Amino acid sequence: MLYNGARILLECLKEQGVDTIFGYPGGTILNVYDEMYKMEGEFHHVLTAHEQGACHAADGYARATGRVGVCFATSGPGATNLVTGIATAYLDSSPIVAITCNVSTGLIGKDSFQEVDITGVTMPITKCNFLVRDVNTLADTVREAFAIARSGRPGPVLIDIAKDVTACTAEYAPMPRKIHGKSGHLGALMQRYDFKPPEPDMGDIQLLADMVKESKRPFLICGGGVVRSRAHLAFQDFMHRVDAPVALTVMGAGAVAGRDPLVTGMIGMHGSQASNMAVDACDLLIAVGCRFSDRVALKPDTFAQHAKIVQIDIDRSEINKNVQTDHHIVGDAGRVLEILTPLIPQMHHEEWKAQVFAYPRETFYDEQPGCLTPSQVLNTIAKLAPMDSIVSTDVGQHQMWAIQHFHFDYPGQLLTSGGFGTMGFGLGAAIGAQTAFPEKRVIHVTGDGSFRMNCNELATVSYYHLPVITIVFDNRTLGMVRQWQTLIYGGRYSQTTLDRAPDFVKLADAYSLNGFKASNEEEFLKAFQAALASDRGTVIDCIIDMDEKVRPMVGGGSHITDFMLN
Repeated sequence: MLYNGARILLECLKEQGVDTIFGYPGGTILNVYDEMYKMEGEFHHVLTAHEQGACHAADGYARATGRVGVCFATSGPGATNLVTGIATAYLDSSPIVAITCNVSTGLIGKDSFQEVDITGVTMPITKCNFLVRDVNTLADTVREAFAIARSGRPGPVLIDIAKDVTACTAEYAPMPRKIHGKSGHLGALMQRYDFKPPEPDMGDIQLLADMVKESKRPFLICGGGVVRSRAHLAFQDFMHRVDAPVALTVMGAGAVAGRDPLVTGMIGMHGSQASNMAVDACDLLIAVGCRFSDRVALKPDTFAQHAKIVQIDIDRSEINKNVQTDHHIVGDAGRVLEILTPLIPQMHHEEWKAQVFAYPRETFYDEQPGCLTPSQVLNTIAKLAPMDSIVSTDVGQHQMWAIQHFHFDYPGQLLTSGGFGTMGFGLGAAIGAQTAFPEKRVIHVTGDGSFRMNCNELATVSYYHLPVITIVFDNRTLGMVRQWQTLIYGGRYSQTTLDRAPDFVKLADAYSLNGFKASNEEEFLKAFQAALASDRGTVIDCIIDMDEKVRPMVGGGSHITDFMLN
């Protein structure tokens, strides 16, 4: 079949099972949008208010579904507006394919109108990127991009296509992708680029099994790799076989049911006392899909100082990067655990568990009568929202409170920016998740500082009739930064007070959404009940005290049990 490049691109997206695209058109990508117009009904395109919102939406879609998310943008500022979203996906290993169109090939490199070297810009924050100058290479480039994005350690890939390539014609041969397995030329591409995860070494696995059997105080860390690979069931079988307490990283939330009696809660800077004390006292630490970031291993030299440290990760470059291990296994988490677990007898560590769980695994905050507190808000949500609700967050105090108070039960239930810490991520991610799962409730938890970043995406929520519920923790400050200024900078609150517009209730009304203000627990209860009963998006402005703090807290670079706040 003879198609133009725009049609070839769209046909290749169909091959990959893409039915949803988030994007924003512009001059260089118009051929693609024109062709999509002619293919009415083939794709659900969500027009966001900003390209960054489109990228976050594609990311949220990917995290919630486990599939590859897709976003479109035009050249120049359209493409660069994707950069924060691409970096967010890269740091959290989220599979997205960002497709941009550049100026025509004859204009590339001449500082043409809205030209930018977006492949150069995004090289450090993508698994791979492509500049397509020849229509005859376009189809294989798209297929390769999706193979790279979803294979091994997932991540973002960018395809930049010269405008004239979208207009030129070439022969297109369909190559449907098999859901299970690989076939034909795509299989050859996969083999060529070694996308198949390495098969774990049996000797390494047997050695780890022996270490587990000898351990008296084993402790596990469940990281984001377990969530990304959907290895949660294999991990749960392993942890119960070993009968070991389990700490969760921010990105590992949802891999294990938060209410499981073996779960100690979050670990690290704002980790529970149970998690942080356990990692300091264990004799064997097994971290699965965890890269030991500086928010987990705050002081690498003394992290798990009494333990033999074992790391299981699909990405060899993460081994010994932040924390030196005594043993490691490179491989897919699910595959490693499937082989490892049968080699271990059912174990029992009652004395060790009693020692660990003598420390609190949750934080209980003081409640002031007549005031609205984060725990009141979040406990009300947890009580009333459906159990399978998806929660997206932005970054800051509200993010930590949400992870402390919600118990996530399945991968993709929590959508949050862990590695890059992107304020403004949450609403776009919520849009992506709600688009993927229209039958579920999606709750966006944010702070007044974060919400200001991308609240323009309320236009998207309104237009597409998405019943996203946005909960704004409105403390009229950049709360986490103020907390640091209080504890570390002597109360010098430089440029963190947000005593300014907008009125979030009026903002919601401007977008034809529900808007409520809540200053106490009763007002929030009524507002949240109304939000759940509505089929429209809702914004609830929750007025909380400016000096509410996240507890516990360990200072950056400190030993993990040196709590500044308990």
